[in-house]
Amino acid sequence: MLLTALQELIGGIYDVRIAHDVYDFLVTDRARLPEAARGGSAEEELLVAASGDGDGLALSLYLDAALLERLAREDPFTRLHAGNVADCLTALEGVSHFLYLAWNAGHDRPVSLIELETQAEIDKYVASHVLLTRQAPGHFPLELRHVLFERARPDPRLPGARAQLYREASRLAARFCARLEGALAGAQAGMADREVLAQLRRFYRLSHAHKRAHIERGG
Repeated sequence: MLLTALQELIGGIYDVRIAHDVYDFLVTDRARLPEAARGGSAEEELLVAASGDGDGLALSLYLDAALLERLAREDPFTRLHAGNVADCLTALEGVSHFLYLAWNAGHDRPVSLIELETQAEIDKYVASHVLLTRQAPGHFPLELRHVLFERARPDPRLPGARAQLYREASRLAARFCARLEGALAGAQAGMADREVLAQLRRFYRLSHAHKRAHIERGG
């Protein structure tokens, strides 16, 4: 199924595995969410709470049912195109959030919201790049970074602080992906695939402070 395939795609890129499938935590009906979350309008939302015994996390990933129906009709693993890319990126973001939080929780590592959002932006770029180059071998999707980071804007309905958080996450991810782009071009030519994966896997395992330092210093 699509979301499992996305989980396996992201997990394969970073060499991370968890014991759970995203579908076991999926909610597609807002009426089934906690009361405080039912009034939202976002098509994707990760809900996190302490478990009943206080020793773990309770997770739910909300994805709009209509979005999943559209992706079932226009499978991005078959063809990622202008008509399904927005829905695919929304689903990718949700799966990225779920996998990153679950993997870090399994290693007793805290995750901040800015860290979660920055990693999701990077995951959207890298996973979309993989899909596009699989589907069109020999074509490097130069337009991808422009679409994700230069044309994208936070939802104008968001409060100012939340919108600023998303802008900062996008800025950090864009800076990282701009440098990654050259290495990915080499990987597509068969010259740097192992090096690119090793770089991505090291980055995934850094704390947010170390990720930010790595991005800002350009190293």
